[in-house]
Parts: sequence; structure tokens; C-alpha cells
Amino acid sequence: MEKLPQDPYILFSAVNMLLRDNYKSLDELCDDMNVDRAELENNLSKVGFEYSEENNKFW
Repeated sequence: MEKLPQDPYILFSAVNMLLRDNYKSLDELCDDMNVDRAELENNLSKVGFEYSEENNKFW
């Protein structure tokens, strides 16, 4: 997760922007950026965000 911000609120914003603009799914983003999906989801869930596959974003 070196390429992504460490602050969870900035991470939330950055990941949602990337999902909206560049990726069709969280798996695609994680594969392309070499990010561990479970770690990413865990970091965002600590501050109350959850990924929605249907909407392809965290909220």
C-alpha cells in the first residue's frame, strides 16, 4: 500500500476516485496497484467504510 495515502480518510477519497475514474472493480485496482485487498478493506473498515461491489465504491 506504499502507493496509496496512509491516512484512512484521504485513502477513502483516493480509492473512490481511482475506482470511479480508472477501475471497474476493487479487485482490478488491487491487482494493478499490487495492493492487498484484505489490508485495504481492513484499513478502511476501521473508520467505518465498507466496499459496495454493486456501486464500486466505499461508503
